[in-house]
Amino acid sequence: MKVALAYSGGLDTSVCVHLLQEKYKADVITVSVDVGQDPQELKEIAKKSKQLGAIKHVHVDARKEFVEQYVFRSIKANGLYEGYPLSTALARYPIASKLVEVARRERADAVAHGCTGKGNDQFRFDTTIAIKAPKLKIIAPIRELNLDRKWEIKYAREQGIPVGTGKPYSIDENLWGRSIEGGVLEDPAKAPPEHIYAWTRSPAKAPAKPRVVKIEFKGGIPIALDGKRMGGLELIAKLNKIAGTYGVGRIELIEDRILGLKARENYEAPAAMVLIQAHRALEQLALTKQELAFKQVVDQTWADLAYSGLWFDPLREDLDAFIDSTQNRVTGKIKVELNHGNSRIVGRSSPYSLYDEELVSFERYGFDQRDAIGVIKFHALQSKILRKRKGA
Repeated sequence: MKVALAYSGGLDTSVCVHLLQEKYKADVITVSVDVGQDPQELKEIAKKSKQLGAIKHVHVDARKEFVEQYVFRSIKANGLYEGYPLSTALARYPIASKLVEVARRERADAVAHGCTGKGNDQFRFDTTIAIKAPKLKIIAPIRELNLDRKWEIKYAREQGIPVGTGKPYSIDENLWGRSIEGGVLEDPAKAPPEHIYAWTRSPAKAPAKPRVVKIEFKGGIPIALDGKRMGGLELIAKLNKIAGTYGVGRIELIEDRILGLKARENYEAPAAMVLIQAHRALEQLALTKQELAFKQVVDQTWADLAYSGLWFDPLREDLDAFIDSTQNRVTGKIKVELNHGNSRIVGRSSPYSLYDEELVSFERYGFDQRDAIGVIKFHALQSKILRKRKGA
């Protein structure tokens, strides 16, 4: 049997290589999909795959596709799940899709992943694979053999599989965000230690002087940073560094997983947090009150679908149609001030702005104020009638 394994180089997937060979008698093709991980780590992954006896390693560069087909859609939908950007969730869909493509090209009998039975990723991988290739067998050794991390570490040492000697965290990284969990972080009462962060400087050590960044959007998509036009990949990378320097983008929360478990999660997402904040600020300027109210409901539903493994659900595509319609007017420029872990909007402009300075100014009268009297007479009319009926 030939199996294509989604391979990250971490403990779970490295153990999976040996388990697939030993327990499933399979020839293993490892597949790494680049969605913005550390380039050096990707090089090490290829070496490690060979050391573990994989018959082939396939590397897929999906960064551009990830940005244009997933991240941009998430920006337009203000994609936050319980307050954090959908970084890990979004990345699983292109990874699973590319895994299927490689499996078909290599004529594999099955695909495999290192998901456990507790996490969210099993839903995202299994659902995507089932939709893309319904007849392709899915193998999840950690889940199927009911293994825990202690067993994996012991097995890895016995089999000569390199086990990291660093801090005991499970870390996932892509260009849209970095997640850190496990170890001392599993105790919600303990503050996250400073050493878990890699993208963000401590707010206390951020530059003394605030910095204002200028972000330009066209059709809901960021197209320029500080006046310079650039592609999404470059813009996100630059903004990650800039905002991270000011300590912006650290997130700690108790997250509700798909299975109902509550988990303590820590994230770094400097560019994602700033871009979504800026995008929302521009929507406030260009969309009507009714559009904004309804879009909040749409955005929440969109995020829940993306989080829950339902990216390819027809409803997500239906919601995108509405979102895309609203984004035709979400064009303009936003100024964001970065300062010691905080980001705030300090300026905004748009050719589609619904803000009329003449009408709202305290200095000028854009309409006859006496016209408001007639409107007020009928404002809360039904409440006034009810009070009257009650004898108030």
